[in-house]
Amino acid sequence: MTDTTGINTAASPSGTGCAECDEADGWWLHLRRCAECGHIGCCDSSPGQHATAHFRETGHRFMQSFEPGEDWYWDYETQAVVDGPELAPPSSRPEGQTAPGPQGRVPADWKDLLHR
Repeated sequence: MTDTTGINTAASPSGTGCAECDEADGWWLHLRRCAECGHIGCCDSSPGQHATAHFRETGHRFMQSFEPGEDWYWDYETQAVVDGPELAPPSSRPEGQTAPGPQGRVPADWKDLLHR
């Protein structure tokens, strides 16, 4: 990535799960982290699609995976995977947190509820 405008390497994650899903007792498939403000939202396969909603509301164009072992970025403006710098820790949800998650709020028919 050549232009890192909109990436704040000092911004801490907003939590360990999707902020909006947690507020509504919802669930998610995978998590994404805003590289500008640290907001944690759920992926586009999740029912809430809160990471994309965060981009639409704020214009914060770069999201990074918040899944263990993943460090890729998504650029909403170019609709492409891009490289980016290391962000402030932690770099993912807790290893013991389930995906989909969080445990106890995922419905039995969760696969039927995913966006494809």
